[in-house]
Amino acid sequence: MKVSVEAQPLHEPLAGGTPGTSVVVEPLIAGHVDFVRAMMVSPGGRFLTLKLLRALLSGKPPNVIPVPAFLIRHPSAGAILVDTGLHPSIATDGKENFGGLANRFGRPTLEPGEDVPAQLRARGLDPGEIPIVVMTHMHLDHSSAISEFPQSTFVLSETEWEAAATGPKPALNGYRRAHFDYAFDYRTVDFDRGGIDSYASFGRCFDLFGDGSIRLAFTPGHSVGHISVIARLAQRDFVIGGDAMYMLDQLDGKAALPPRPYDAHNFRRSLQELRLFRSQFPDAVITPGHDPEFYSRIAPRYE
Repeated sequence: MKVSVEAQPLHEPLAGGTPGTSVVVEPLIAGHVDFVRAMMVSPGGRFLTLKLLRALLSGKPPNVIPVPAFLIRHPSAGAILVDTGLHPSIATDGKENFGGLANRFGRPTLEPGEDVPAQLRARGLDPGEIPIVVMTHMHLDHSSAISEFPQSTFVLSETEWEAAATGPKPALNGYRRAHFDYAFDYRTVDFDRGGIDSYASFGRCFDLFGDGSIRLAFTPGHSVGHISVIARLAQRDFVIGGDAMYMLDQLDGKAALPPRPYDAHNFRRSLQELRLFRSQFPDAVITPGHDPEFYSRIAPRYE
């Protein structure tokens, strides 16, 4: 069943931009899930499907990975959230939010106070007053807490919204429509229309506020309409890679790629854009999707 809400196109930058401004990024760890490593880093070789099935059914060894979100503080546009983390209810029972099957296999966990709304309040921010939430994509571990931001404007790619809201087999493609079937303000960016520019190695970017402080880069492959977010710090860029790669070693070419991305060709192209960006700007921070080692040492604030 399709969702009941319709998204509106976003053709022009949002209000609030200030030319030449920079932003501050605060990474948030908003829960954990158990995701089979073989689905993140391909074991390769013969009988790959059999290997993946065996890993999924055995669930061993556990592979507990972080679910990140990001708070971006813009001096004139306000606080912008990237992805939503896990829903607060998962602290007591994940079945209602994740659904029975995803809860069984994903085993989401959330400590009290670890959800994004609680972390925002601890920083003196009212979750109801977050003006913008950017979604890298709409898979259930990223969209889990959308319901907690009813006053926000949600920004995502048009192709991602179409797949998540109206496409076939949503559960098989990683979407749980109950997470976002609300009469909220959804705005979609068409990366094939005019007004889309390149930035460094990224072929298609949308300047969210028209001031260069936050750019949305179209990096499909993991999902049909995945985007990454490029935030301009004072001296370098902070790139929220989303799930364009799960592990930092995949960006470095030291680990195999995932065995079953939505589109393997576009996944490799998007990853190559990130690799080229890193080679051009080695001081930039680029975040992988769910790398436990990376997030265990990430700084609390980047200016």
